[in-house]
Amino acid sequence: MIQMDPGFFKRLEGQQAPEYLWIGCSDSRVPANEIVGLDPGELFVHRNVANLAPPQDANYLSVLQFAVDVLRVRHIMVVGHYGCGGVRAAVDGKRRGLVDHWLHPIREVRQDYRHELDAISDDNQRLDRLCELNVIRQVRNVASDVFVAEAWARGQKISVHGWVYSLGNGLINDLECSVQSQADLDAL
Repeated sequence: MIQMDPGFFKRLEGQQAPEYLWIGCSDSRVPANEIVGLDPGELFVHRNVANLAPPQDANYLSVLQFAVDVLRVRHIMVVGHYGCGGVRAAVDGKRRGLVDHWLHPIREVRQDYRHELDAISDDNQRLDRLCELNVIRQVRNVASDVFVAEAWARGQKISVHGWVYSLGNGLINDLECSVQSQADLDAL
């Protein structure tokens, strides 16, 4: 790195001022910076199993508050991925221990959309749709958080986006559920 850009580490050391927060899955096949083509320091990242944004998780909330109030990010991307093992584990009926509690919100999404999901005969397509629905729910969770609402109220520009990454082709599917205001959230 130093040979190609001698000042890289000096600049990196100088400040952290990303415009983006990535809330994604812990899956090692989903490298946030590489997917969006940003250098270190340009993307603030929070990862957990199945890219959840639960309002009771202090770790996620700490990241969100720091990103919104201190770093003043302009875009929050909730990024799931097709073939997510966490989403599959949430609904396959097998017991795994503590992670079962963590994945409970996905089972709630499945219940809320059971008619739509039951109409999909292919198991992989059904799980892929559940991945999408989970991202949309997490976008709603992020956008309805008090830190985001307070930022909007004070005029801070923040957009929350929902994407799903394809491990099969490396492309991002924009779910077109972006939220930029309380009115957008109400419409979602």
